Amino acid sequence: MNPRDYQLLQLRPEIPSAKISKNMSSEEKFQNGTLRPIVKLQNDLFVEAFRNYITKHKNAFYELGLQKRISYIENTIQRDIKFRNSLKGMVIGQFTIEEYRTYIENSSALNKRMMNLVKQRIQDNIQLLERDMAY
Repeated sequence: MNPRDYQLLQLRPEIPSAKISKNMSSEEKFQNGTLRPIVKLQNDLFVEAFRNYITKHKNAFYELGLQKRISYIENTIQRDIKFRNSLKGMVIGQFTIEEYRTYIENSSALNKRMMNLVKQRIQDNIQLLERDMAY
């Protein structure tokens, strides 16, 4: 294992609930073993990136009620391809070489899982997106 890969793995938080078993699909194993720890590690960066997105889009997010804010997050991640690709890059950049090789074999299904995790993480941190919490 090269030094970069070793250091990346050392940075990742452990997630006791992210179990990996023999009868799981390869996508689920990758989700629990790689994606979930990376998404947790990158949490603060995702929140900050979404704050920046809100600012660049004239703060319309702040005028919405809670349910509409949750939908806004989901729609942004689904429909804004540039922003979505930026979020994907934040995750993929944390892959080891081996993980990247696994990822490119089934990137479409893994991207879907990845974006669902990121979307959920931002939605779970919605209170950090309040106007008075920004900066």
